Amino acid sequence: MAKSLVIVESPAKAKTISKILGSGFEIIPSMGHVVDLPKTRMGVDIENNFTPHFIVAAKRKKTLSEIKAAAKKADKIYLATDPDREGEAIAWNIKEKLNQNKKYFRVVFHEITPQAIKEAFKHPADLNAQKVNAQTARRVLDRLVGYLLSPLLWRKISGGLSAGRVQSVALRIIVEREREILKFAAQEYWEIAAELKPGAGSIKHKAGTFLAKLEKIEDKKAEVKNEQEAQGIIEDLKGKQFVVAEVRETEKKKNPLPPFITSTLQQDAFYKLRFSGARTMMVAQQLYEGIELGKEGAVGLITYMRTDSVNVAQSAIKEVRGFIQEKFGQDYLPDSPNLYKSKKRAQEAHEAIRPTSVFRAPESVKESLTTEQFKLYTLIYNRFLASQMKPALYSVTSVDIRAGKPRPSLMVEKCSDEGRGKYLFRASGSKLIFKGFTAVYELQEEKEEKSTLPSLEKEELLELVTLIPSQHFTKPPPRFSEASLVKTLEEEGIGRPSTYAPTIQTIVYRDYVRRLKGYLYPTELGFKVNDLLVEYFTEVMDIKFTAGMEDKLDEVEEGNLEWVKVINDFYAPFKVRLDYANEVIQKEVITTNEVCATCGKPMIVKWSRKGKFLSCSDFPNCRYAKSITTGIKCPQEGCVGELIERRSRRGLFYGCTGYPKCTYTAKTLPEKTQIADSIS
Repeated sequence: MAKSLVIVESPAKAKTISKILGSGFEIIPSMGHVVDLPKTRMGVDIENNFTPHFIVAAKRKKTLSEIKAAAKKADKIYLATDPDREGEAIAWNIKEKLNQNKKYFRVVFHEITPQAIKEAFKHPADLNAQKVNAQTARRVLDRLVGYLLSPLLWRKISGGLSAGRVQSVALRIIVEREREILKFAAQEYWEIAAELKPGAGSIKHKAGTFLAKLEKIEDKKAEVKNEQEAQGIIEDLKGKQFVVAEVRETEKKKNPLPPFITSTLQQDAFYKLRFSGARTMMVAQQLYEGIELGKEGAVGLITYMRTDSVNVAQSAIKEVRGFIQEKFGQDYLPDSPNLYKSKKRAQEAHEAIRPTSVFRAPESVKESLTTEQFKLYTLIYNRFLASQMKPALYSVTSVDIRAGKPRPSLMVEKCSDEGRGKYLFRASGSKLIFKGFTAVYELQEEKEEKSTLPSLEKEELLELVTLIPSQHFTKPPPRFSEASLVKTLEEEGIGRPSTYAPTIQTIVYRDYVRRLKGYLYPTELGFKVNDLLVEYFTEVMDIKFTAGMEDKLDEVEEGNLEWVKVINDFYAPFKVRLDYANEVIQKEVITTNEVCATCGKPMIVKWSRKGKFLSCSDFPNCRYAKSITTGIKCPQEGCVGELIERRSRRGLFYGCTGYPKCTYTAKTLPEKTQIADSIS
């Protein structure tokens, strides 16, 4: 009996599904896309409605041959690739390449569990041509931008550079933020806090002290510009009484956050686990494709990790509500399920990222997971669990305190309105009275310890312990971390869940941006590339235009737009700008004081994928080149070389000019003391 053929993307996914489906099925991984546009030529027929010419990648020829051989023996062929545009395109292209008179079935599932897989195979569907069209449009757009703009950068700046529809806009966002920071001029300001306690005549006198911050002067916002002004206020407050003007007690709710989508998972994994976006997605892929759980076998622990929808299947909601009631009690369970709204144009057919079963608690599967898998699974699990729990409840107390009138000669518990002055201080405190969802998931907030206030009453006289002035300076906007950049890209509608991590990887790999202590810094090269593109390709680099293009791709997927029209509307003005730029932009040459060791002509600065270097200005007649060193001697004992920047796919590192004789490498430069020693 002929086996049914099932085609998936990865070996891990194939292994898990094989164990679920059993012996009647042969599972073969495609290893991703089996076809793509050629690397050595455009591959898009611009004159013929932008027809793409996909070819079988050299490294996929053997895989495709194996799929074809298996297909000939199969009676049915199931295309079980991922449930997104890329997965749909992979399935479509495989069917086209097989070109066999067989029964083809498209199988879509969002989690790799026995129940989900078996249910999907019971209800196969047809391939979605609209999804494929949207993916084709995206691929053609990216090829046009990358293939036509990148050579311009090679000619005008240096070889080995690249431009991209999404990556270049991401670079622009980082560069513009850096320029904001460079232009920023810090402004001095002062804050004044009063350390207070209940008056000596009060039975609460021993309750301890608390801090109140100066908020208003004569009912206007307190703006203290310098130390002189601060000291003037402090002098004015000497000998004055402090009296409670108002006490406000409220209850505040903090609602749980929705379950993760791709962008929020990357953000939280960065803040809480210090995972890069690429690392997060790699580990999430492992959790999705299947983990061996002893007797249970291989099973996917989370739903599909590339999604922008916060929707959750009703079966999962029913399961998690039952779990919450059983483990935490009725008090933690909302009367009805918590529902969340996805952002505009989210793929609502998808689900949020969640555990495939809340009964697989992280601790119960810990032994089967790597450290990274356990950490990320715990994060996903707890976020989903919390999303269906009640809000946390806090008791919040806010106290307004007036000061500025002379202190009465007799200390009394309460004083009249005459005791109120022109200075308004404010103190606040909060107390958690019901944990709610925080029983399982901690919000990523500033962990400031809020003072616990003593019980105070209106018109109660307070005793001043001391006044505390503090100097501050306004701060520039922060540099982007990977997490905050992903958040911005999502908010602006730039890219899609599958593109966030690779986009950041690309601009780092090209040395347009560098990571330093968790933040993204544009390089000199990044500034140059950005400025050229912004000047001559306004639309390509425009945030709103790029976001609008993503919306148009969504409309193609929905069947509301023809993909060729989308490309044509973009290409016509783009070609005009491209021709103009090629004509007018002059190659920038940065000369140095160094001369070529071979021919004596001036050396100039160039860039490559490995970073900045010096090249003879008479290239290609003279091919002499040398690295730009840091000026720091190699710490290796007996070595006379110097350290230079080098780059690999893993990022920036420092190596010795004496390589391969000296193999010294380091992620960072030696400490200042070491540097000083090496120079002396």
